[in-house]
Amino acid sequence: MTPSSSEKAGAAPWRRTLYIMVFTQMITGVGFSSIFPFLPLYVKSLGAVTSLGTDLLSGLVFSAQAFTMMIASPFWGALADRWGRKLMVERAMFGGAVILLLMAFVRSAEELVLLRTIQGLITGTIGAANALVASQVPRERTGYAMGLLQVGMGCGVGLGPVIGGALADAFGYQAAFYVTSALLAVSGTIVFFGVEEKFVAPDPAAGRRPGMGSEWRNIFAAPGVLITYSLRFTDSLVRMLFIPILPLFALELIAEATGVNSFTGLVIGSAAAAAAVFAVVFGRLGDRTGHRWIVILCSLVGCVSFLLQSVATSAWHFLFLQVIAGIAHGGVITGVSALLARYTVCGEEGAVYGLDNSINAGARALAPMLGVSVALWLGLRAVFSSAALLYLMAALLALRGLPRTVACGKPDVTVR
Repeated sequence: MTPSSSEKAGAAPWRRTLYIMVFTQMITGVGFSSIFPFLPLYVKSLGAVTSLGTDLLSGLVFSAQAFTMMIASPFWGALADRWGRKLMVERAMFGGAVILLLMAFVRSAEELVLLRTIQGLITGTIGAANALVASQVPRERTGYAMGLLQVGMGCGVGLGPVIGGALADAFGYQAAFYVTSALLAVSGTIVFFGVEEKFVAPDPAAGRRPGMGSEWRNIFAAPGVLITYSLRFTDSLVRMLFIPILPLFALELIAEATGVNSFTGLVIGSAAAAAAVFAVVFGRLGDRTGHRWIVILCSLVGCVSFLLQSVATSAWHFLFLQVIAGIAHGGVITGVSALLARYTVCGEEGAVYGLDNSINAGARALAPMLGVSVALWLGLRAVFSSAALLYLMAALLALRGLPRTVACGKPDVTVR
């Protein structure tokens, strides 16, 4: 069984687990994101052996991974509650190391898409790490813990594209996959030797554990959970909605086309850095004042920021507003993760964050197509207006739907 909050609060191992997972999240973030800058170019260099065009395959190489992760994550999460969360983290990291290594040896774009599809089925380090940390950290410190995890992942995602692009330019595309595979293997090794999980499998004599379907139904039936998952989907949708059209919008804002790629990278990196830094700030604040209001206020700030971005005429004005949106994202993503821990019972962390990872992946798969469609129908600026509308809906949903008082193993846990 999972230790109670009082037992965990007096023990140091949960801090050791948290800090190790933050470090390994940063390493895996570097690894997985290092291939993003050149992945479409890698597809074109490989060429297609079927009638599928390389443009279509370039899209599939991103969406296929997100789609299969959406399907697989809930099952891995449920298994984590039966076999152990640490085991699921190792599965994701070592499995990713093998798959990324194989990507260096593909002979066609179709083979690369196939491996990316398999990657989505067997990886999912974020959900696995969230479940492991949530099962070890005292419930009253979940905001702080989830914020630190976001800092680790944010730093990794910010550094990864820079490292991957430099490796690809200097040594070729395959070199980036070698390094990525090695980083994931190192992360898995650190978790194997550094993290101690005192996991005890459910005792059959104590009563039959509900099946996966029953467990998922119990989670969704808990007050506040369905609303919180909806907020996760909306936030993830917003963050990916404008990415496909961002370079095109940048062309409207800067004078020289030669600086578009640099400006686009600066926008993405600055917003990611702001989210990572303020995730831990809002996490600690939410542990003291309540995560519900953090989510509501940050959603409103995100709404105003994107609304102003839709009418921005200056590149630096747009960059500043993107940083503000990144800060808001940091508060929402941490608050949602913390609320999921508060709204659910101990012992179901794997299933809870497996479903969370699935919802996040579903939003990432849908967002690029939705953003491009809005841009084609209504124009580039309408994409940012749509993001503002989504954040406004999220704020209203959180205000009306998130319960103030919840039971998480203890009837007196209160979320303000």
